[in-house]
Amino acid sequence: MRRPTITDIAQRVGVSKGAVSFALNGRPGVGEATRARILQVAKEMNWRPHSAARALGGARAEAVGLVIARPASTLGVEPFFAQLLSGLQAGLSAQSVALHLLIVEDVEAEMEVYREWASAHRVDGFVMVDLKVRDPRIEVLEEAGTPAVVLGGPGRHGSLSSVWADDRGAMLSVVDYLAALGHRRIAHVAGLPAFRHTQRRMRALHDRAGRLDLEEAVSVPTDFSDSEGAAATRALLSRSRRPTAIVYDSDVMALAGLGVAGEMGVKVPDELSIVAFDDSVLTRIAHPAISALSRDTFAFGKQLAEVMLEVIAEPGLRRDVKTATPRLVVRESTAPPGAWQEN
Repeated sequence: MRRPTITDIAQRVGVSKGAVSFALNGRPGVGEATRARILQVAKEMNWRPHSAARALGGARAEAVGLVIARPASTLGVEPFFAQLLSGLQAGLSAQSVALHLLIVEDVEAEMEVYREWASAHRVDGFVMVDLKVRDPRIEVLEEAGTPAVVLGGPGRHGSLSSVWADDRGAMLSVVDYLAALGHRRIAHVAGLPAFRHTQRRMRALHDRAGRLDLEEAVSVPTDFSDSEGAAATRALLSRSRRPTAIVYDSDVMALAGLGVAGEMGVKVPDELSIVAFDDSVLTRIAHPAISALSRDTFAFGKQLAEVMLEVIAEPGLRRDVKTATPRLVVRESTAPPGAWQEN
C-alpha cells in the first residue's frame, strides 16, 4: 500500500500543501479549525513523517539504533542482553525515544547499517556493543557524524562516548577468591577473543597466576554458546590433571558446564568449583546454585540510555562513564578443592 503524503492530506482537506506542513509542524499560519481538521485527517490516513524529510527540516528521528553482529540464537538465550535491552529501552522510553534493533551476520554488515541509517537520518544516535580490539566500527561512526556511545572500555574510543564496567577488576576478585579457597589449577571458559572485555579477563587471569603462584591458569575461547561452553568444559575435565575451578564468561555457559560435570561424574563443588561472570535467574535456580559476579544489568542499560540522550542533546559532548564493578556473590558451587575427601 502506498505511503500517504502531505499532498494526499491537502487534497482530502481541500487546502494547500503549505497549510498542511504548517499544521503538522505546529507552526503559525493556519487557523485552529483548519489545523484540527488537518491533524484529524492525517491520523485517519495513518500518515507518518518520512525520516529524510524530517532530517532536512532539522527534526529528530526520536530513535536510537543498536546493531548487533552475533547469532540471533545465541542472543536469544542470554539473560544479560535481555536485561540490558530492557534497561536501555526503559531509559529511552522515558523521553519517548524508540530503540531500533537489528541483528546482522558480521561486522561488515553492521558498519554498512551505520552508514545507511546515518545517511537516511533513521536514528539520532547509535549504541555500539561488543567492543573489539582495534575496532574498525569507531572510525565508521565518527565519519557518519551521528552521536554514538560505546558499551565497553576503558580506553580511548576516538571522539565517541563510553559506558563501561571494570572487567579486569571483576576477574581479579574471582581469581583471588578461588586462590584463597586453595585452588591452584584454574580454567577460564572465555567468550570471543576479538572482544576487548574477553581480552581483559584473559589477561587478568594470566597476570594474577604469577603473583598467586598458581600451578595452572588457562583460558579457552568460545562463541559464548552453551554448546561451545559444554565442549570446552568436557575437554578441560578430560585432562589427566583437570582444573579444580572453572570461571565462565556467561551464565549460560556456566550452566552448560555444570551439566557436563554431572555427565562426567565430577561433583560440584566437592571436586570442581564453578563461577559465572554474569548473574541471572539461571545461576540462582541451578542445583547447586552457581556463584556469580552480580550487577544490576537493568540499571546498567538505563545508565547507557541516559548517556546516549545527553550526547544526542549536546552534539560533540564526550562522556566516559565507569559503572559499578560487578561483585562476587558466593553460592553453593564453590568450595575448597578436595573438600569431599574430608567429609
